[in-house]
Amino acid sequence: SEQGHILTNGHVVEAADEIEVALADTRRAKARVIGIDPESDLAVLKIDLPRLPSIIFGQSEQARVGDVVLAIGNPFGVGQTVTLGIISAMGRSHLGINTFENFIQTDAAINPGNSGGALVDTSGQLIGINTAIYSRTPGGASLGIGFAIPASTAKQVLEQIVQTGQVTRGWIGVGVQDMTKELAESFKLPAVRGALITEVLRGTPANKAGIKVGDILVGVDGKPVIDSSGMLNLIAALNPGTQATLNVVRAQQETSVKVIVGRRPPQTRQGQ
Repeated sequence: SEQGHILTNGHVVEAADEIEVALADTRRAKARVIGIDPESDLAVLKIDLPRLPSIIFGQSEQARVGDVVLAIGNPFGVGQTVTLGIISAMGRSHLGINTFENFIQTDAAINPGNSGGALVDTSGQLIGINTAIYSRTPGGASLGIGFAIPASTAKQVLEQIVQTGQVTRGWIGVGVQDMTKELAESFKLPAVRGALITEVLRGTPANKAGIKVGDILVGVDGKPVIDSSGMLNLIAALNPGTQATLNVVRAQQETSVKVIVGRRPPQTRQGQ
């Protein structure tokens, strides 16, 4: 931003004692960490310089498979580099990279050193933050499968960290798993949809609202739950302290349950 806020990946800076930012106009500045969000692997830095160029956030929700994109970074430390590709897929999850996953997949060459760099559209607007690659080699050479955090997610994290120094997410206190064809048949359901509740932690919002193990969560405030990853993102987007309506299937009947959303514990790995 013009105020000197910089987005990058958390894993790029989390172990750093000192951080220096080099701009394209040859200026350099010491940066301080404003906040790191481990669950999305995003970090916000701040530098103090006048007349800073800033990027414009694009509409990552409107990006489509086949759109041309450019990845900006510093692969293998050779210097700033731009590579060209297309969006290969949207909404990639279940990759085991971050807790919250909704990646844009691209075949633009992304290599070590690209992490935290911008993925932009042909107008130069930010579409995503380059984060990870699929590779079979120890050095992590590009095989044309790279992943970027959508700009919409990055913007939400940026705004919260700038305002409060941390990211606050909704939480209801359940364990879930994806529905499968076999599970749907065992529950006598006509279609595979939603996320199966496998655990309800005692004293949590879900427990107080009457959610039970074996319930199938199919909607959150009117938005359909596709799978466990989608459910996690929908719950996390809720504001703690507010009331949300959960649509669940119980004993083959769909019903709605009101729940007062809690605050997600930092870096929790247990429950959603």
